[in-house]
Amino acid sequence: MSEIPATSDNPAAHEPPAADESPAAKEPSARVGSGGEPGARRRGRPPRAESGDTRDRILSAARAEFSERGYEKTSVRGIAKAAGVDSALVHHYFGTKEQVFEAAIAVAFAPALNAPDAVAAGPLDGVGERLTRFIFGVWENPTTRTPLLAIVRSAVNNETAAAVFRRLVASQLLRRIASQLDRPDAELRAELAAAQLVGAAMMRYVVKLEPLASADLEQIIARVAPVVQHHLTSA
Repeated sequence: MSEIPATSDNPAAHEPPAADESPAAKEPSARVGSGGEPGARRRGRPPRAESGDTRDRILSAARAEFSERGYEKTSVRGIAKAAGVDSALVHHYFGTKEQVFEAAIAVAFAPALNAPDAVAAGPLDGVGERLTRFIFGVWENPTTRTPLLAIVRSAVNNETAAAVFRRLVASQLLRRIASQLDRPDAELRAELAAAQLVGAAMMRYVVKLEPLASADLEQIIARVAPVVQHHLTSA
């Protein structure tokens, strides 16, 4: 029997080649760029091998967004876009915007969380100077000062951000300092010392009040340390 010629009455004549029916052939090539870099935001959960990198990328983007825009103007969608992922991944790793902020500032605030080590590094009669020198050292370093400025600005302008900051400072910093003080009202003492240090740092690095902003660091330490010492150890 002879073959039926392809005519307009023959539907098979209009069928696309079999290779075109492959779903893989229809996938957009823009999803992956040169060198394996993503060409668009990723959707869904990444493979386990990429989880750590993805989480770090989201945290880095979150710190940058909170620093640039503040807490109120930062959104989970904006963080996801900056990190090159889908918003669902941000929620998967961290939850709400408040929880993203808490995770982001925990990393940014990490250098200051070593302050209790300065308390424990010697006798209590020198704790005021050690703690003051440590805290101002963190603020003087541009690498650690920039994220701290973002945290403080967000905490000052938004109550939710302030609550997150209070929880972090209370649980990770002040209570640890208080636990090393063999004095009554140890937590109150630690809070008063922190108020002295944070207040001085705010005036110098955030408000930039002169002559404090340009004063010699050693001069500031010499004046603030005795007050911190008094709060921590006085009878």
